[in-house]
Amino acid sequence: MTAPTINGTRYPQPIEDLLPAARALDLPDGEAFPSRNRLMREFRIGAPKAGELLTLLKTEPAAPPADATDPGTPDPAPAPVAPEAAPPVEPDPTPAPEITPPEPVEQVAPVSRPDTPAPPTPVRSAVVWPVVLLALPAFVAIWSGWVGLGGLTGFGIVHPLPGIWDSFSINSAITLPIGVETYGAYALYVWLSGRVPERARRFAKWSALGSLAIGALGQVAYHLLEAAGVTSAPWWITTAVACLPVAVLGMGAALAHLVRTHD
Repeated sequence: MTAPTINGTRYPQPIEDLLPAARALDLPDGEAFPSRNRLMREFRIGAPKAGELLTLLKTEPAAPPADATDPGTPDPAPAPVAPEAAPPVEPDPTPAPEITPPEPVEQVAPVSRPDTPAPPTPVRSAVVWPVVLLALPAFVAIWSGWVGLGGLTGFGIVHPLPGIWDSFSINSAITLPIGVETYGAYALYVWLSGRVPERARRFAKWSALGSLAIGALGQVAYHLLEAAGVTSAPWWITTAVACLPVAVLGMGAALAHLVRTHD
């Protein structure tokens, strides 16, 4: 649709140009002014502009004839033109295009620069089987030394099950190497493992060192007595050796308790 031709142009006309044309419209009998709908239809204008044009028709007097106009009187200033309201924009019925998410890009391992240090390679644990070869001769020497010292301090053949199994006998001297040396090795493992509470680790450290020291003193005492041809150990050596099984039992129970605590 195009605007009607007024003054030789088809572009939207300002209200002051439309006002004379609106006054010149043919009106039915009994009507002093054209309706707003007719103004909208005749001049192809919006409702706000047609309403304003109708208001000017009702408020401004009709222009006098051209010969009656005073040439010295300036034309009145045109009334301000209100902007024409833009027609409402209808929503586009076309559905929005579906956006396909991009495919995930495969992670590529970064290539290190030549001057970048490479990460450390995992270190294999050291083998422990040589310890067995080292322990075998030590076991023989320690076992024979404790058993011999036990014989010099009163340890010997006993029948632990009298009346039940009278023929069963055992040499009580073997309790010395089994108790002292086994506890020393276990306490040493607990100390160096680093997987126990601090109190247990500290107790294992000092008791392991003490057990190893007592084991060394026991070996020294036995070889000195054997070299001197002594058949019976002095009383203070006998007293110390006799207390070893009880001491080992107490330290083992204490260490087992500390290992299970969470302090």
